[in-house]
Amino acid sequence: MRKTACILTMVLCLAALSSCGIYSFSGTSIKPDVQTITIEPVVNNALKVNPTLANTFTESLKDKFKKLTSLKDVEEDGDLQLTVTIESYDVRAQAITANEVAAQNRLTITAKATFINVLHPEENFENKQFAAFQDYNSELSLDAVEAALCDDIVETLVEDIFNASVAQW
Repeated sequence: MRKTACILTMVLCLAALSSCGIYSFSGTSIKPDVQTITIEPVVNNALKVNPTLANTFTESLKDKFKKLTSLKDVEEDGDLQLTVTIESYDVRAQAITANEVAAQNRLTITAKATFINVLHPEENFENKQFAAFQDYNSELSLDAVEAALCDDIVETLVEDIFNASVAQW
């Protein structure tokens, strides 16, 4: 009987926390009065341009917010507004062998994000920098691994931007 009462109490507490907007199981802390989000198309300002990167980044951001929040995606004037710019797309030698040859290269993508919460401006941030990278074997050409590397990097960047904006980590 005591075990049943304990389980019932825990279930009621979890239901109360998730229904009042204090906590959600996706880890977000979006206040109940926030209903919409505007995600601007990602702009690529990097010197080296991957032609599909900006679109992939934009769609990944929209998918993340759609899957993990109940916010409605609107074209303009959302309660939340997110603007992301790709600042750099850089490949550098990472691990040098004894023969002074690169054994590994590193692809790094850096982005800046501006987040505006119209209803709760204390949550805003401007030009916050995010960077992610993936290493790859230098025997492979960038063209051969670029798509997979970019997918992994974008996934990391989207997670970081999501957490900084609505999870506030």
